[in-house]
Amino acid sequence: MMLRAPQAQAATTLLLRNSPSRQATASSPSSTMHQRTFASIPHHLARQNNGMVNVFVKSTKVPRPSRIIKTFNRLKPLPSAAAAAVPSSLNGDNLNHEAAITAVSSTAADIKEKEHLSYAGNINIPITSQLKIVLPGVDDTPRGIWPVFRMMDESGNFLQPDTARHTTNAAAVVEHNTTTNKVNDLHQLQLTLSNQYPHYKHEFMSSGLFRPGKNAYPDMTMMTKKKPAATGATCTKEEEAVAAAATTDEESYTKNTLLRAHRQMIRLRKMDTILHNAQRQGRISFYMTHHGEEAIHMGSASALSPHDTIFAQYREAGLLMWRGFTLDQFCNQCFSNELDLGKGRQMPVHYGCRALNYQTVSSPLGTQLTQAVGAAYKFKLDAMKNDNDMEEKEKRISIVYFGEGAASTIDFHSACNFAATLKTPMIFFCRNNGYAISTPVEDQYAGDGIISRAPGYGMAGIRVDGNDIFAVHAAVAKARKVALETSAPVMIEAMTYRQGHHSTSDDSSRYRAVDEVTAAQDVTDPILRMDRFLRQYGWMDDKAVASIEDEERVAVLRAMEGAESRSDPKLDTMFTDVYSEKPPHLIRQEMELVAHLKRHNIAHD
Repeated sequence: MMLRAPQAQAATTLLLRNSPSRQATASSPSSTMHQRTFASIPHHLARQNNGMVNVFVKSTKVPRPSRIIKTFNRLKPLPSAAAAAVPSSLNGDNLNHEAAITAVSSTAADIKEKEHLSYAGNINIPITSQLKIVLPGVDDTPRGIWPVFRMMDESGNFLQPDTARHTTNAAAVVEHNTTTNKVNDLHQLQLTLSNQYPHYKHEFMSSGLFRPGKNAYPDMTMMTKKKPAATGATCTKEEEAVAAAATTDEESYTKNTLLRAHRQMIRLRKMDTILHNAQRQGRISFYMTHHGEEAIHMGSASALSPHDTIFAQYREAGLLMWRGFTLDQFCNQCFSNELDLGKGRQMPVHYGCRALNYQTVSSPLGTQLTQAVGAAYKFKLDAMKNDNDMEEKEKRISIVYFGEGAASTIDFHSACNFAATLKTPMIFFCRNNGYAISTPVEDQYAGDGIISRAPGYGMAGIRVDGNDIFAVHAAVAKARKVALETSAPVMIEAMTYRQGHHSTSDDSSRYRAVDEVTAAQDVTDPILRMDRFLRQYGWMDDKAVASIEDEERVAVLRAMEGAESRSDPKLDTMFTDVYSEKPPHLIRQEMELVAHLKRHNIAHD
């Protein structure tokens, strides 16, 4: 029997009401809580914030079953006085660095060392300080829950393997601050950390984060320093020494990879806040933020070679930023103007850049997984063909990023099976941030996350704390080395937490508690963790943080205003870049479009 839409809905409702399972659970409180009511028209509220207007959607609160409420009790606040001192919120334009650092520093003795990590779900994951990639056929698969590799905890200290506790050697910090002759000396900090934490000596000494750039990074802003004023007269030797020292400090800063990572984490968050607000104002059509996942971006990007090809999902803009994609280019893409590399053919945040080996993002979930396998297989064939002539720096891998939700797609299975069978040199990087849009991990899988699937495919794997930039960097660097040496794939699962909404089309307050998000912002935030570490060694203070925040905010606003003022791509670009020469059917379609616009007096370029 064929039913019209209203009739079919009524029939379905009748069947549900009369079904045995419905009758059995009709009286239970949990079943009634599943009946969600949505507002037909959301109410919009706005407030002024640093010259920008934040628009919030006030949605109808949706009652959740007690089971879900329990699973969302994940993140614990700082104990003792630290919990009260740490700011209650963290947004893109006010990081509240000093308040958080003061709280943690003043109550360091009250913060108990954690032996387990719990970002996503109710499962407490054991923490390990051992950087170990489990190799198929060589190492035993971890029994029980896979441990998560971590170096630095939420307070900016490092895990000591002998006591399984996070400790701070205050004497070493004081010695570093008093004996360092150069400002922000990466090598000196590297030696200090290696002596202070000998367990991580190899990770510190081999880390690219402690390796200065050969040349000044173009995106690093010079720190403002006072120099002796030129009066026309000859300067004294003391003034010349001060000027020379200031110049040296500036050159050291612009080549400082670690401080660049810190600055870019702040830059990415500022860009997210401003462009998210721009979407709420109707200036762009769509946006996705990266709040809470910045350490994954900068930690992994700094461990890769520029020759490695990146296949991103949609929440990895920081990797492109690290490789040199400018704020102007990000904004041009989001506003789809004439300078957009995609010529306005993609939604905002669907970035791509051939010059930076960053494949264009596509909306369908999981399609990048199989594409990355194909690219890695090509790299393998090239290496086999030119093995004797290929230098180490020319060897390449592909790395594909995806969320735990994408691991439920058939593309994930196909990609893992092909990669392991063909032994392609690549990295599968899973960002397990707790939610696939509105679906929590408890409803996504029943096993131990995503990393537990690696042995089944015959693939190497490691789980890492995604909010620890040092651990992410070390894990990716080692995974890349293993992938090249064994010509086989490696899976990484980075445990993190998505602080923002899935996108501007989502309202996460419908499916998770506000307290849960607040706890992540105040306790586990990767920028706060990085900032606490830098402050301990005298590399960051209130003035420096405020300067960076202001500079990045202004830079994003200028880039956005410039992108918004530019013209749209020309109409004829709709029919180019697919074929080297336009085929007859495209020529015909272009003529039909021009005739249609002319007939209706629609102006176009």
